[in-house]
Amino acid sequence: MGATADAAALRRALGGDLPDEGEDPVGVLERLVAAADPGIVASPGPRFFGFVVGGTLPVAMAADWMTSAWDQNAGLEVLSPAAAVVEEVCEAWLVDLLGLPEGASVGLVTGGQGANTTCLAAARHAVLRDAGWDVEERGLVGAPAVDVLIGEEAHSTIFSSLRLLGLGAGRAQKIPADDQGRMDAGALAAALDEGSGPAIVCAQAGEINTGSFDPFGPIADACAARRAWLHVDGAFGLWAAATPRLRGLVAGVERAHSWATDAHKWLNVPYDSGIAIVRDPAVHRAALALTASYFVETDAGRDSFVYVPETSRRARGFPIYAALRALGRSGVAELVQGCCDRAREMAAALDAAPGLRVLNDVVLNQVLVGLDDPGALPALLAQVQDDGTCWVGGTTWKGAPAFRVSFSNWSTTAEDVQRSAAAITEALRQTS
Repeated sequence: MGATADAAALRRALGGDLPDEGEDPVGVLERLVAAADPGIVASPGPRFFGFVVGGTLPVAMAADWMTSAWDQNAGLEVLSPAAAVVEEVCEAWLVDLLGLPEGASVGLVTGGQGANTTCLAAARHAVLRDAGWDVEERGLVGAPAVDVLIGEEAHSTIFSSLRLLGLGAGRAQKIPADDQGRMDAGALAAALDEGSGPAIVCAQAGEINTGSFDPFGPIADACAARRAWLHVDGAFGLWAAATPRLRGLVAGVERAHSWATDAHKWLNVPYDSGIAIVRDPAVHRAALALTASYFVETDAGRDSFVYVPETSRRARGFPIYAALRALGRSGVAELVQGCCDRAREMAAALDAAPGLRVLNDVVLNQVLVGLDDPGALPALLAQVQDDGTCWVGGTTWKGAPAFRVSFSNWSTTAEDVQRSAAAITEALRQTS
């Protein structure tokens, strides 16, 4: 399940001086496979629960192989009309599937981090434009100060995005959250009332430890009163909109101005599949578009580079297209709902085990587990990971150590849950 070699061993096997002469390609591949294998983690497997990383649908994997074989540059429509049209089709499908406003624009980026950064670049453009400042031309020196307000349990990628955009991670105002990590909408409204200038609010669909959702309706009301831009980090949680049984968790999310999510986490396509969605395509393009003497504009196609912070880029749309087409609306709903059903099964099994207690309301795919003896956590995790039945990782919640069991893989079954719960409880017995 986990790697069996450490970094030092892998360096010895893979490293050394670059050879003066080239080597036989088949031999190179055989050596690479043999040397790298001990460092490969079985994260696509059905019992890898350490992070929200998803698995890979076979159809999406095959489409990804074709993407590599076709070797298309998806930046310009003229370089690959097929890639451009596929992204255009996926844009419409994704916006509809996630219940977002018709006509919103989509950029396919590297992952959730890239999606948050792209959306917040659009937010920065819009709020400073409304304040009379062209940030793309003039930069941030001398610009009106932008207030950024986030929940105190915001994901770390939000802070990274703020740093990259010059908005400052340390300047973000943290709004209190409840015991499940949900932002306090009343406290947000009060904080917004204290200011009057440009403001960006970052809400969350799917807190990384608990899976909880911010109250989007009241948050949107507070943002509207201040004319603040509302961005939603929904790396995995936004996919709740795809299933009728969970759609209520994202009620009001469509009122935001931008949304970030990740197709690898819950559409189960290979990596390099973040999704940045912006309500106003003109704002999206204004924040990211660039020009060059050799860019020939046409009215017929979609130049995808105007929606992402890249020009030359992989044709990420093909695996997403294949997954959506193969699953259909009902298949996506079943994939998401199935993971959440498995999470509840795991929560019931672990909460019944002596010495363990589930700390969160299992509303989605995350099971957060504490120990009666928190000091036993490192030994428990080591035992579970060494056993290899499953893989779970530690975290800190409200200042106390805990571990998470995250479900986002299409292939995880109820039997996988039973085997994994048994392995975890046995590991606790052995280490207690």
